Amino acid sequence: MNVNILNPFIRAAQETLRAEMQEDPQREDLRLENGAYETDEVTILISLIGTVEGTVFFSMSAQTAIQLASALMGETFSELDRLAQSGVAELGNVIAGRASMGLAQAGLHANISTPSVILGKGASIATLEYTRLVVPLLTSLGRLTIHLALRENSLPR
Repeated sequence: MNVNILNPFIRAAQETLRAEMQEDPQREDLRLENGAYETDEVTILISLIGTVEGTVFFSMSAQTAIQLASALMGETFSELDRLAQSGVAELGNVIAGRASMGLAQAGLHANISTPSVILGKGASIATLEYTRLVVPLLTSLGRLTIHLALRENSLPR
């Protein structure tokens, strides 16, 4: 996997959690996974198209999503209602947006989709021939795991 594609996402996640929530995430061991991605209780899905293409999944427990939304939006949520869902979706959007700027600095281009929120553990999403780099980040609010199913596209868009 190309580190010029992967590192901007790891950096963007760490920077966003620090800036937006005063969290200092600890990166746990990275791993590679093949096959379908299985959703966690809450998954934010963002697609990329351009010289970098694929999908990024931000997965977490419902409790972590509630804690992250509360910290991000400055109010206390007791459930993952529509506003809290919007907050965690925006967190994924901010991370992907920052990462796309990092990709541009490396001479790569990617348009990002609007984030989708998937609720419910155990849904299977095929990533086809994409190998996923799994990046677990531990914060005081819970674990946010980033799944990067990305590659450089050799065809011009």
